[in-house]
Amino acid sequence: MLKEKFNEGSFNPWVKKVLMSADAMGGVWTYVLELSRGLRDYGVEVIVATMGRRLSPQQRAVARKVTNLHVEEKSFKLEWMQEPWEDVRRAGMWLLELESMHSPDIVHLNGYAHGFLPFSAPVIVVAHSCVYSWFSAVKGDRPPKIWRRYYRNVKRGLNAAGYLVAPSRAMLQEVQRYYGPLSHNRYSVLYNGYSLPGKIESTQKEEIFVSAGRVWDEAKNMAFLDCISSKLKWPLYIAGDSIAPNGVSVTLGKSMYMGGISHGSVLDLLNRASVYVSAAFYEPFGLSALEAATCGCALVLPDIPSSREIWNNNALYASPNDPEKYCEILNMVAEKPGLRKEMARRAQVHAAGFSSSKMASDYMQLYSTMIANSDKFETFRDYGRGSEIKMGRLIA
Repeated sequence: MLKEKFNEGSFNPWVKKVLMSADAMGGVWTYVLELSRGLRDYGVEVIVATMGRRLSPQQRAVARKVTNLHVEEKSFKLEWMQEPWEDVRRAGMWLLELESMHSPDIVHLNGYAHGFLPFSAPVIVVAHSCVYSWFSAVKGDRPPKIWRRYYRNVKRGLNAAGYLVAPSRAMLQEVQRYYGPLSHNRYSVLYNGYSLPGKIESTQKEEIFVSAGRVWDEAKNMAFLDCISSKLKWPLYIAGDSIAPNGVSVTLGKSMYMGGISHGSVLDLLNRASVYVSAAFYEPFGLSALEAATCGCALVLPDIPSSREIWNNNALYASPNDPEKYCEILNMVAEKPGLRKEMARRAQVHAAGFSSSKMASDYMQLYSTMIANSDKFETFRDYGRGSEIKMGRLIA
């Protein structure tokens, strides 16, 4: 039965198909897969339009197993990349074509600029991250003038969309801080979710630390972890791509660097590891930590607002600028098996509250509300528009 008739509420038969934009370069792809798996229980078909780069063979293989997921691929630059605006325009045309072709009930955008397009269906924009909050966290300043065009397009997309979702209160506050006040008050926090894909055989935990994320992204602070790894009592394994979209490569020389291994290999590593560590300056939600906790790892996380919000007292924290404190905490956890096992237990129990099914239920409630009250969720398509958009042509 379709999720017990929408959790025994007034089941909304109108939410049958969602058009979702995505990129295949990080946590957004995991988020899309997890949400799609959850929406499958409600009989919802998801058409995901991926950009940024083509899917890897491993990503395609995983996507094929999500039976309600239909993937459309292009390699258009994303709005935060260098000189992206012609690609952003072409991507906008493509999204409008996909909407015309598939007639979705909801358009779910995991980016900002295309929120301004004249979609027929209600539009949700999800604020996974942004350049301005990234600069604030990583550089302690606003971006240089070259990013003003990005700012205009993000603000315009946010104001035009029917609804704004953020994966944490911390990220919602950042969006409101940099792009507010918005022309509407339709926004909320819907936490990300994760559930292990099928049954993964439990293994004996090994005396290793693990970190995972985009090594090339300065916000992940992987060079910091690599630098302190020689002072740790256990080996530190780091997994993630080291080559940025612009071709710049980051080299790690002291830790056990695994490279950009597949998501399945990352899960295998987390299943072996006793402790997951992150020292990120910027983490609007932190799916890797959730995956690690689900796999039974104790968590040592950066003392930043989003980590505290998500994990509360179910993780240990240190400032991402304090190498001595990180070494102290990590070595303490290595030396105290009782503490380590207790923190792993607490993290795993807490992680169960952030399941894929819970995330899907939250989004289904939002989708259904938007459709049932579509007259109240009209997009502000005239906001700041002038003659900048004609026949669906986005001119950033």
